[in-house]
Amino acid sequence: MGSYSLDDIRATRKRRDSWWTVFLVDPIACRVTLLVANHTDITPNGLTRLSLVLGMGAAACFATGRLALGALVFYLSFVVDCMDGKIARLKGTGTPFGLWLDYVGDRIRVVCCACGLAYGQYAETGRLAYVLLGAAIAVLDLFRYVNAPQMKRVRRTARARHRAALRAELAALRHAMAVDWLTQDRGDHAPGPSRPPVAPEPEAVATVRPTARPEFVTLFGPVAVGAVLSHAPPEAWRGAGPAPMAAEPKVGARRRVGGFLAACRVRTHLMSGIEFHAAVFVVAPLAGAEALLPVTVTAGALLVLNEIFLIYRMWQATRAVAARAVRPVPRPAESPRLRTDPFRTGVEIR
Repeated sequence: MGSYSLDDIRATRKRRDSWWTVFLVDPIACRVTLLVANHTDITPNGLTRLSLVLGMGAAACFATGRLALGALVFYLSFVVDCMDGKIARLKGTGTPFGLWLDYVGDRIRVVCCACGLAYGQYAETGRLAYVLLGAAIAVLDLFRYVNAPQMKRVRRTARARHRAALRAELAALRHAMAVDWLTQDRGDHAPGPSRPPVAPEPEAVATVRPTARPEFVTLFGPVAVGAVLSHAPPEAWRGAGPAPMAAEPKVGARRRVGGFLAACRVRTHLMSGIEFHAAVFVVAPLAGAEALLPVTVTAGALLVLNEIFLIYRMWQATRAVAARAVRPVPRPAESPRLRTDPFRTGVEIR
């Protein structure tokens, strides 16, 4: 038994979630979780199994034509499914097996409810459209949950490559600045006239912002970064200061809506997998048998459009990472090799 508060339960909610969960499930799930956490010893895996049993009950109700009862039982099953993660994060009792059980249990529940809905309506009407409807629900759900981890893996790989390209670009800029510092230090003691500064090519400076990272341009200035990217001598960017601060852009309606949704913990997806389940197994059955086909077809079309949009965004992100990759600045063959170790105080020429 524990002495948790409602704020403790709310702290275990996901940072971002679907609008259906945030507005229509979490207000109930948090309060029920508070009672369960303070007055029972049930484990997260126990809640997952209870959610699966309730899902089987909803499928049985759909198969026997009791649509409204099946919708209520499915909603209760989803509430319990949202509680297991909160209990696991609250008490620190989550396990890797629990993650697998929750994932597989959700798939079993959706497939069984789709089969029950298709069987029940086909038995009452004899229409083959309901059989195809059940198959389409199962296929869309499985595609959504097979595609999601693959997209997550691609995004993780793209972020890793982006960080590698950023490190390479920063290393090239750091090397050029270190060579300039060492050259300047040698020039203070070496006889002979100094070379006049050579400005970078205008094309290089003009293309600094789409080529270089914005944080580099802000820190070192467009002339300095443009000179490095165009392989200009260090004198070209010596003394170049930071870039002037640009005026803050006006906040548009889209950004304001995004800020509001972020403050409410709502993802910017109109129809994700959770909303699809809610539309098919809660909203449509409560609206009646005549609403099953149009509601399911509309929700499925929105889900497909959402998946296409996510795939397009992922493709754009991978292209942007590939475009940001830059080559290190090569050292001129005729110049002496300078040691640029920052932990050494002298200059060595070899």
